[in-house]
Formats: sequence, structure tokens, C-alpha cells
Amino acid sequence: MLNSILLLFGNLGTTELIIIVVIILLLFGGRKIPELMKGIGKGIRSYKEGLEDVKSEIEKPLKDGDDKKPAKDEEKKEKE
Repeated sequence: MLNSILLLFGNLGTTELIIIVVIILLLFGGRKIPELMKGIGKGIRSYKEGLEDVKSEIEKPLKDGDDKKPAKDEEKKEKE
């Protein structure tokens, strides 16, 4: 999938890219493009923060489990 996307954009020349940019300018206008890019940037930032939250939630029980294991082992040794 990724290779096909790269091939699609890899075959574009300068003329094609200029045509695409002109079409985007015509569709959205010069004033809307910065707003559009700002919205995309916020979306990407939010996505990355969400990934970090999920990652920390996954790692949190693993770290808590590692901390609790030695304590339980020490309690068993004390009882003996």
C-alpha cells in the first residue's frame, strides 16, 4: 500500500505539482489554506498526544506489576 502511494507521487514532475497547487488554490482560496493547515496541524498533534496516552496506559500496569512483585516476595520471606 505504502509503496503504491510512493510510486504515485514519485512519478509526478514539477509541472504536475504546480497544476495540483493551482487547483488547490482555486478550490480553497488563499485565505482558507492557512486555516486548513492549522487544522491539520492540530489534528496531528492531538493524534500524537493520544498515542502517547495509550502508550503510557499500557506501560503503567507493567511498571506497577514489576514494583509489586519484589514486595510480595519480601513479605513471603519475612513470614518464613
